Amino acid sequence: MTSRRRYSIVTPTVLLTSSIAAIAIIIGALVSYPLIVASSQDVGQRNLSQLANVTANSLERGGGGRGLGANLVATLQRESISAYLFSPTASPGTEFNDLPLGFSQELASTLIGGEVVSERVETGDGQFLFEGRPLAIGGAVLLVQPVSVAGASAGDLIVRLLLSLIIGLIIAIPLGYMAARRLARPLRNASKAASVMAQGTRGVHIATDGPREISDIAQALNSLDTALANSEGRQREFLLSVSHELRTPLTAIKGYGEALADAVMDGADAQEAGAVIAREAQRLDRLVNDLLDLARLGAINFAVNPTVIDLGEFVDQVCEVWSYRCTESGVTFTCRSEVEGHFTVDPVRLRQIVDNLAENALRVTPLGGNISFTVTGSTTHQFPDTRAITISLEDTGPGLTADDLDVAFQPGALYERYRGVRPVGTGLGLALVHRLSLGLGGVAHAENGRDKGALFIITIPEMFPTENVSTQSPSREVNNS
Repeated sequence: MTSRRRYSIVTPTVLLTSSIAAIAIIIGALVSYPLIVASSQDVGQRNLSQLANVTANSLERGGGGRGLGANLVATLQRESISAYLFSPTASPGTEFNDLPLGFSQELASTLIGGEVVSERVETGDGQFLFEGRPLAIGGAVLLVQPVSVAGASAGDLIVRLLLSLIIGLIIAIPLGYMAARRLARPLRNASKAASVMAQGTRGVHIATDGPREISDIAQALNSLDTALANSEGRQREFLLSVSHELRTPLTAIKGYGEALADAVMDGADAQEAGAVIAREAQRLDRLVNDLLDLARLGAINFAVNPTVIDLGEFVDQVCEVWSYRCTESGVTFTCRSEVEGHFTVDPVRLRQIVDNLAENALRVTPLGGNISFTVTGSTTHQFPDTRAITISLEDTGPGLTADDLDVAFQPGALYERYRGVRPVGTGLGLALVHRLSLGLGGVAHAENGRDKGALFIITIPEMFPTENVSTQSPSREVNNS
């Protein structure tokens, strides 16, 4: 299926700005038209009023119709103005037979009576403006002009307005295009940077200038690039450390295997070589199992099998195994339990957590040191609505710095940091503890102990009521990974 070709952001932006400009033109024209027409008619009325005053003055100076100058007559004709002269002998009650259309007998009587007349009248032939002035020499003069002529300038104004708006639209289109191109440029840069990052390139930096939203995208991509670089760096370090751990037992197995195959060793030496091969194979198997467990814990189908266990038996088994292990290494193992009765949890996963913590502690605890194992049970602030157990394991080893505490549960982080400085394992044990704790719905926490060592605290909630699961004692099989 071919993907549909997508348009650039420039196109809708230009269309949007053009549409806004066009709408503004239409609204401006609709709003301006009646205002312009009304204003033009008002101007026409004022002009006609001034001409009426000029005409009346001319008649009064000229003594009744003989004083209109040629210029005034030409002006009246040019503006399509009709002039009517009322006789000085006319009285307010006179009936006039030859009045202009729309000018009533009442208006004529008002004008003859000595009052100024200024009217706009609608007739069947259109609208007309009337301006009448009484004359000091008697009688009156009336000027009549069609509104269409008086407001003719409105058409010119509207045309000019439309032209200016259209010119504004024409200017708005390229301006909108340039603005859209400028707006889209950082987005295109971000897209190119994301594509380069997807191909594996790191250290890509995007300028964070421009509008806030685009700057946020650039900052997010820069942060993503940094996070990817850090993550891939940790992965490389982790793979290097795992490769180193795999190579060591494989080298021993290969060397002793070749010696046995070539009959270089026999008797007691052969038995010792076989023991070394078995021990290194067991170490290799443990490392592979750790890697598989770590991979499974990151998968969706991480298996958890809740079982009702006796907490007292569980603690006794842990103390029995690790007291023996620590005694062989010259380390004291102290057990303390404040819980008893039954508890619903996956015993295999819980034992993995304890064994990994104990193995890590035994590795770094010096001769004559102490490892304390404590189990308490109560409602905690992390799980206020359910019963939970808290497993604490503290050693008297070299401890952890503040930076160590931040990365203690990251695969290979402490291994890479302290390789060659202090005894280290595969770098997977604490990562397994963290992920197993999450898989059981709990939390893992690391801090400094009271005697400058490290203290690891694991809190696991009860999974669901005991009547929903089978009851069995925890397995005595020990996973010393």
